[in-house]
Amino acid sequence: MRFQISSSSAAAAALIGSVSALLLVAAPAHAQYVGREQDITDLRLGQRVQVDDGTCPAGQVKEVLGSKMSENGIVRTVSCVPRFGPKKK
Repeated sequence: MRFQISSSSAAAAALIGSVSALLLVAAPAHAQYVGREQDITDLRLGQRVQVDDGTCPAGQVKEVLGSKMSENGIVRTVSCVPRFGPKKK
């Protein structure tokens, strides 16, 4: 007996595999929370740290991002982003 896989079931399997890989890659990372920006000592390139110091408007939190490399180290980018979930202490 020979089993043949039709092209439609092979395409469906490839689609399911690529969708599951995309979901793994696109899953949100858990951000690190600190109370003061001075508590961030060694920020890595691409790392996001959320600072809950009350400087952003209600419903938002300050996000510090290690955005690019320079001669002096990692350049920090600061912006206010929407707060997701309950306030963390």
